[in-house]
Amino acid sequence: MKLPIVAYGDPVLRKKTEEIDEDYPNLKALIDNMFETMYGARGVGLAAPQIGLPIRLFVIDASPFAEDDEDEPGDPALKDFKKVFINPIIVEEAGDKWGFSEGCLSIPDISEEVMRPSHVLINYLDENFDEHEVELTGLAARIVQHEYDHIEGKLFIDKLSPLKKAMLKGKLDSISKGQVQVSYKMKFPQQKKGR
Repeated sequence: MKLPIVAYGDPVLRKKTEEIDEDYPNLKALIDNMFETMYGARGVGLAAPQIGLPIRLFVIDASPFAEDDEDEPGDPALKDFKKVFINPIIVEEAGDKWGFSEGCLSIPDISEEVMRPSHVLINYLDENFDEHEVELTGLAARIVQHEYDHIEGKLFIDKLSPLKKAMLKGKLDSISKGQVQVSYKMKFPQQKKGR
């Protein structure tokens, strides 16, 4: 089932999230719905706060970045990078910071270059609550860092310069009011009722 994605301005996107355990209600269905919602919105990652849940859970399928583009070959390592991250902890971020244009399903129609470290070591539980610790680099590391920020109450726009943020203020206000065209279901925090 596709769930509505919470838009910029909703307080849930600024909350530090809570850990969950195996008894979390309907967890398997929630994970399935998160993947379906993400695919429906043509995203590569989706964190629980983006569907209104303040829990430490996100899903990723980076395979769109693995597909060969006519101009630029994709990253073959991302072909099978489909994972569920429960209660993740970033153990270490390392390497040179590099820029890449990021967007977010909760902040449609805005993408900006964000600088992030090139390597990340993350500890997490999968959907079966088996523990993993993996080192990721490049785009895989970036996608994980972006989604991890969500469960820490942070957004990619927080990494922009004050000037850039000031320039985006009007667009961000419009998004929170629902004054944006999207091809997927969204919940807008400041949208007037009855429209």
